[in-house]
Amino acid sequence: MQIVSAADTDFDYLRDRDPHMKESLILPKIRSKEIYMLRNEENVNIGWMRYGYFWDNTPFMNMLWIDEPYRGGGFGKEVVLFWEKEMTQRGFKLVMTSTLANEEAQHFYRKLGYRDAGCLLLENEPLEIIMTKRLLPTLSSSK
Repeated sequence: MQIVSAADTDFDYLRDRDPHMKESLILPKIRSKEIYMLRNEENVNIGWMRYGYFWDNTPFMNMLWIDEPYRGGGFGKEVVLFWEKEMTQRGFKLVMTSTLANEEAQHFYRKLGYRDAGCLLLENEPLEIIMTKRLLPTLSSSK
């Protein structure tokens, strides 16, 4: 599997598969390098991860998606660790994400070291768990 920054040519794939993303924001996110594409050995998209910034200063993973046939193969973990390394190299010390309380993803994030940091309760929605992880500095980021 390879992880690459999304390109304009990934627009249709993302538009057709990511119902949580407003279409007019896809290209700006692509051009800001805030979407990573996961591709298999045949260079076919098998998922994506996108992020933004909470309070405009803390990297926040908004969406991680792996197509069904590829789930359970470690690809989600691989892209999260890739993203964390990128954020560490950019000097960030904390990253965030969230997941619904009724989703299994919360257990995935906890296994990767994310800790519950609070919650958000929207009307007629399950509880949204806010999770954070402190990043350990690497030798290259501490120089």
